[in-house]
Amino acid sequence: MTHSGTKSKGNVLTNLHKRLFLEYKRGEMGYATIAIIGQSCLGSAAAMVLLMGALDTAVKMTLLFFVTIFCMAFNGAVLAQLKPLTTFNILILSVLFSTGIIILHLG
Repeated sequence: MTHSGTKSKGNVLTNLHKRLFLEYKRGEMGYATIAIIGQSCLGSAAAMVLLMGALDTAVKMTLLFFVTIFCMAFNGAVLAQLKPLTTFNILILSVLFSTGIIILHLG
């Protein structure tokens, strides 16, 4: 409810993000540990798919650079104990980018 008494018409993705973030924040230490393992494995799979692909070497290395940077950024955010929202958003970015690379190269 808003101050005017009407229901808020929030975006479905925004509501999903908010619910997932609240759950992540509630068990941050455990979720961060599991997420490091999961997103590192996903990033490794994305790197493998990229290196096996038939793209131009410059494009391949650029995409590999971004996969590596996004995975390392999340690992660094957890180690640096950044704010949970920042860490969670970097996790989402890393997972989406790696998943996108895998889907685009397998399709």
